Amino acid sequence: MNPMNEVQIEKVTINIGVGEAGEKLSRAINLLEEMFDQTAVKTFSKVTNPEFGIRKRQPIACKVTLRGEKADKAIDMVLEGINRNIRPTQFDAQGNLSFGIREHIDIPGMKYNPDIGIFGMNLSVTFEKPGYRIAKRKIQQKKVPAKHRISKEETMKFMEENFNVNYVTE
Repeated sequence: MNPMNEVQIEKVTINIGVGEAGEKLSRAINLLEEMFDQTAVKTFSKVTNPEFGIRKRQPIACKVTLRGEKADKAIDMVLEGINRNIRPTQFDAQGNLSFGIREHIDIPGMKYNPDIGIFGMNLSVTFEKPGYRIAKRKIQQKKVPAKHRISKEETMKFMEENFNVNYVTE
């Protein structure tokens, strides 16, 4: 097989949406840093929504972006918490995967800590092939050709082979 056609994980972004600033957000940041051993960053609201009591540019969530070996470990750990069951609809047309876990204590090895509480989290996995850099570089930036883009089927096969994922329809 052509090594330029092999699908690989570019990054994994783990997000905890809290909806408010303050103590709850700082506990979510502590949880992410404790789980993944990497500094978490706050994310800010883009619009004002009085129904939820959110103002524009108010910190409402936190995220951590993992690459390489840390990304593989994170995917494996969270998949274990959902019994490795994923729906095919959780893949988008570009082959990226997004899924969530309701409670972080569902992940094996995670214990309930009353100081932190219980948080759900969303996981987004971005896939790429070697050569995708041409779309991101500063000089002579180009589009990735259609024949080199990743399809949903390729990433589904990749997840099945590397992470033993089961596809369920509900």
